[in-house]
This record gives sequence, C-alpha cells and structure tokens, in this order.
Amino acid sequence: METIFPSALRKVKGVKYERERIDTRDGDFLDLDWVKRDNSRLIIASHGLEGSSDRPYILGIAKLFGQNNWDVLAWNCRSCSGEMNRREYLYHHGFTQDVEEVVSKARERGYKEIVMIGFSMGGSLTLKYVGEKSDDLYPEIKGAMAVSVPCNLSSSSRMLALKKNKFYQNRFMRKLDIKLREKSAQYPNLIEIKPWQSFSDFHEFDTHYSAKIFGYKDAQDFYDSVQCYPHLTSIKIPTLILNALNDPMLTGDCYPEFIAKQNQNIILELTKHGGHVGFLQKRKVHTYAEERALAFFDKVINEQ
Repeated sequence: METIFPSALRKVKGVKYERERIDTRDGDFLDLDWVKRDNSRLIIASHGLEGSSDRPYILGIAKLFGQNNWDVLAWNCRSCSGEMNRREYLYHHGFTQDVEEVVSKARERGYKEIVMIGFSMGGSLTLKYVGEKSDDLYPEIKGAMAVSVPCNLSSSSRMLALKKNKFYQNRFMRKLDIKLREKSAQYPNLIEIKPWQSFSDFHEFDTHYSAKIFGYKDAQDFYDSVQCYPHLTSIKIPTLILNALNDPMLTGDCYPEFIAKQNQNIILELTKHGGHVGFLQKRKVHTYAEERALAFFDKVINEQ
C-alpha cells in the first residue's frame, strides 16, 4: 500500500509547466518541463521507468522547490512525454547521454547552482551520470539525490520476478509492450515482437528486447553495463541515496552500505517504511522524500 497508494491516488495540484522541446545530438528530441521563478538555483528532476514529468513524485518536487526559491526542470525520457520519439531506441537506466543533453541546456540558462534528483530509474540515471562524469563534472552541479533507486539491476530484476511482486513486473511489461509495438511499426525490421506474457521475468524480457536493441549479449551483460552501482565509488559531490527497506523492488546491492561507508560523499539513508517512491506522511502535503530533498539541497548550497 505504501507503493501503490501514492502512485495511483495522490494528486498534486498547482504546478504549471512551461514546455520546451530540444533536439538531441543523435537526431531525436526531448521534452523539458520548466517551473521558472527567475532564481539562480535549479533542480533537475528525473522520473522512473515509464513515468513522466506528470507523475505525483515529480510534481511534488516541482511544487515544493518552486515555492522555496528554486527553479525546476522536470524532463521526460524519450517516448515518455506523450509522443513517440524518432530514433529506433527508447531509453534505459544508464542512458546518460540524454542526461548530458538536459544538463547542457540548463547550463545555457546561466544557473549558478544546479542539483539533481532522480526517482527509481531516474535515480539510477542521476547516480551513474555524476559518477561517470566525476572528474569533469560541470562546476555548477553541487549535489545529487536518488530515491528508491535500483543500484544493482540484477538484484532488482530478481526481486521483481518473485511471485509476490509480479504485479509490478507485469505492469511495467504491459506498458513497455505497447511502446515496443509502436516502435516496431516505425522500424519494421528492428526486433521480433512477442506477447509480453511469454516472458517469465524481466531477465528474459531484457534479453530479447533491451540487449538486442542496444547491442548487448544478453540481459546480464546489459545490466552490468548500464547500472549505476559500479560508478558509486567515483562520486565526488554530496549525494543522498534514500531507499526504503520495505521497497518491493529492491534488495541486496540496491542498498549499497559498503560503498557508502567507503565514499564520504555518499549518504545512504534507509527507512523502515516508504515503499517504492512512496514516503507519504500523515497529514502532510509533501512526502518525506520531497521534504528531505529540500533540506538536503538547501544545506548543500549553504555549505558551499
């Protein structure tokens, strides 16, 4: 309930985006949704798998930060803004080339201080980006936060395959199946389309689709190559990872306690409750994750 209720029933009102479409270097496009208040500080928010800038957890960040002297940039992964993208591929947990496109656009606006937050897959993108770019990260980027992030995709895939979690796995597969069929219509020779019910788990699904489309041997090769886990040791800016211990999609190295102890730049906060991208609080408009993000980033900026 801590996972499903916030996703299905939470409503966040009062956020008005200004949309901007940018062309990517590889001939595709990304849709960016801005909340502009003429502030010098900007938060870049990245959504989860098959999410968008309109998901409650992104709108919650946009509303809270917009009310507290921050501008907001909530971007949509390819195919997630309501229109299918142009290229033959969609996106994945490590597709940081699009994060770079978004950050570059933000820097053009002249923001002096930029922070980044990502939820679930968006958290993976955020952590991988600041880790792999650690030696030449733009100086404007001051801090990062990841919420309910599957740091280890193999572990998360096995967790989703459990009988008690098939609801979540099947939901993702159904949504991706629709897009893959549409993508196949764009590119008839791209991939063989199979019914999503024919795959027993995400490992089979990703071996057939993701690995082939992005040029990997199989799902394990894909997971090992795109996940954020290997890049955590390289992070050099203040970074908060917030994962709930009752998250139905996380296990094992998704809670990177050893790395957090070795890398002083990473704060790993594990809560007893919260579910997956939930963190609702009684009698409060904003979730614990949203309030924690504001407090964390305000502290990061003030201590610079």
